[in-house]
Amino acid sequence: MENQIEIAVGSRTIRISRSELSFRTARSSGPGGQNVNKLETRVELEFDIPNSISLTGVQKQILLDRLSSRINSKGVLRIVSQESRSQWTNREHATEKFIDLLEKALRPRKTRLPTKPSYQSRERRIRAKKRRGEKKRMRGIRED
Repeated sequence: MENQIEIAVGSRTIRISRSELSFRTARSSGPGGQNVNKLETRVELEFDIPNSISLTGVQKQILLDRLSSRINSKGVLRIVSQESRSQWTNREHATEKFIDLLEKALRPRKTRLPTKPSYQSRERRIRAKKRRGEKKRMRGIRED
């Protein structure tokens, strides 16, 4: 097992030491026969964002903002995996989820470039407005 986790952010790579991650196990729910009652296969991965030495202050703030729904009041990110009957597989799956989550959260957002409507679209809009107005104007004209 590697000692560090690599997270690709654009053209750069962030390395987080596995010692910064803490894992807890619990009994899993769902199918598994006697495994469910006897073995602790559910894995919870926790990552303390504010106290991480691998992330810069800016990266920490981005994670705290973008992952706020997954972070508790102390700034700890928690990921749960209980898909497999194997604790080892769930641990690996939780780590993969963690990597994907951080890659998506730290990916730079594209800035929106404001666009203007084309000449044709403006003309179409004006013609449609004139037709609607004419239709409404004709409703009021009555010759008795």
